[in-house]
Amino acid sequence: MDIDFPLVLVILTFVTGLIYLLDVLFWKAKRATLAPHENDGQATSTTSEEAVEQEAPWLIETSRSFFPVLAIVLVLRSFLIEPFQIPSGSMLPTLEVGDFILVNKFSYGLRLPVLGTKVVAINDPQRGDIMVFKYPKDRKTNYIKRVVGLPGDILKYENKQLWINGEKVPEKLLANLPGKKIFEERLGEVTHQHYEHKRRDNLGAEGGWRVPENSYFMMGDNRDNSNDSRFWGFVPDDLVVGKAFAIWMHWPTLGSLPSFSRVGEIQ
Repeated sequence: MDIDFPLVLVILTFVTGLIYLLDVLFWKAKRATLAPHENDGQATSTTSEEAVEQEAPWLIETSRSFFPVLAIVLVLRSFLIEPFQIPSGSMLPTLEVGDFILVNKFSYGLRLPVLGTKVVAINDPQRGDIMVFKYPKDRKTNYIKRVVGLPGDILKYENKQLWINGEKVPEKLLANLPGKKIFEERLGEVTHQHYEHKRRDNLGAEGGWRVPENSYFMMGDNRDNSNDSRFWGFVPDDLVVGKAFAIWMHWPTLGSLPSFSRVGEIQ
């Protein structure tokens, strides 16, 4: 069963915060009236304030402890930076299976957690960016691909060649390996590498598209092994999560040791 972690985090933060607030406003004062006081000039073993704190129920104590931590995690994860792990090879050679990446959540504007509604516009996705987004066919699943088409663009992908607005995207062959070729390609201001497999069975990957308003056309760098916009369409702006900008660890399997050899900026 998939767990909607952002929703769980929001609920836990709200519940613990509400309990904390109610305690500050009402329950703590009520407990103070029931706490032991000084009697006949002799102080009890604890002060009234200490007694109030000691008598706080477990739920209140737990909420007071966890609320600040949950609130900080919610703010960081929702508006600043969120970590992700790469589960597939669709972005090879740029991102490998087991790469742990960091995603800038405010690059494309501040969005409400869970809802994804943009409340503060900052920048728009640019051609060549590597972007994390909610999969349009299953909004609980995060996908990562490269931004190829912007709103209004006309794209064509034919014979493993990409065309944007009638112009062939320039690419340069870097290596001719058994079964695949490695090309260097320039999209916008970004120069990156992509794989092209020598087989011809990329049925459904070819075609032409016009990108609608407030939407983006996404492709994986492993062109012949990527489930992307060529197959399921465009990514609406309200499904954008953020811009991937760095690899901070590589750990492909639990049976292997984490590696930091790939740490660095993502191109």
